[in-house]
Amino acid sequence: MTIRDKIFDKLQELNMTQKAFSEKTGIAESTISDWKKKKTNPTADKIMVICKVLDVDPEWLLSDIEPQGDRGNPRNWYAIKAETDGGKLITAFNSMDKAQQARLLGYAEALKNATE
Repeated sequence: MTIRDKIFDKLQELNMTQKAFSEKTGIAESTISDWKKKKTNPTADKIMVICKVLDVDPEWLLSDIEPQGDRGNPRNWYAIKAETDGGKLITAFNSMDKAQQARLLGYAEALKNATE
């Protein structure tokens, strides 16, 4: 099954219209329509937001691997909008050198431990 097919199957399963999907992902309706009409797949830069909105793992979307009951792997990735507090924190973290990153991680760990 293609990526495009999985997206449209999931939209149907969720009873989500292409318009609602467009609004939630920020992907133009015409682009989504092209996937269906022209039988194309989304570009790589759209995969994470698609997965977030459809609540699926990239591994599922990009491969033929199906989760097996409750034994599926927990998510080890996040899709975060850049304008949120989390997005701003990640942007700041990524602009730091390794020493600053290590210091910030140590501080975050200390804060977490202080509240437990």
